[in-house]
Amino acid sequence: LACGGTIKVFVEPAVRPDVLAAARGPGGQVVAAVVEGPGLGRSVLIHEDGRIEGSLGAAVPEPRVREAALEALRREASITTAVETTEGTASVFLEVFARQPRLVIFGGVHIAVALVPLARALGYRTIVADGRPAFLTRERFPDADQLILGWPEAAFDEVGLDAACSVCILSHDPKFDEPALQLALRSPARYIGAIGSRKTQASRRDWLRTSGFSDEEIARVHGPIGLDLGGRQPAETALAILADMTAVRYGGAAARA
Repeated sequence: LACGGTIKVFVEPAVRPDVLAAARGPGGQVVAAVVEGPGLGRSVLIHEDGRIEGSLGAAVPEPRVREAALEALRREASITTAVETTEGTASVFLEVFARQPRLVIFGGVHIAVALVPLARALGYRTIVADGRPAFLTRERFPDADQLILGWPEAAFDEVGLDAACSVCILSHDPKFDEPALQLALRSPARYIGAIGSRKTQASRRDWLRTSGFSDEEIARVHGPIGLDLGGRQPAETALAILADMTAVRYGGAAARA
């Protein structure tokens, strides 16, 4: 390569049905194909819940492949991994088909207005929810993929929070923020951020403890939300939030809880 690196190219004469199905599907799947060693040419489809369709053969330990596949899916990175089998070492290519990331914002405030277009530019499906009609209009959010008018429970139930979701709680109103936080913490959302000062965050953590959440669970909340970039404008705060979400998504050194 011009950059001085090298690559290995895996060439197939036709697209396998499992790859085609994964590419056309909603994501959350990994195609594991043996590209060298025992089981050469075999492939399986691994779902995010651990289900496996197909077989790599008796020699290849499926639990090991499943573990590596789910880790690759979590990192959203296709990799080739070495797997020890009863007949020697096999090289297995793990082709990741991740779900489209979703940004779920509760609170149609000025920061949310700036956050939506930035998130869309990074490939997120953007969903804004609020219980206040005046904050949730197409004039304010012309680019949002979905607007949901309602309280957190109804809104999050409609969304269906999953591991591809990043949740930003921005309403500045405890009657919305508190139930939204509880619901987000009970979900597998990969990022949960809440706006508010350090004093507000400390009070919020105390309240979450009295509500039955453990310190480990509470540590999932990023608050004050976003990386400390020193910005003051809504767009700068939105940038800090997206930077924090990106660090968490890819395991960057800036990721924090």
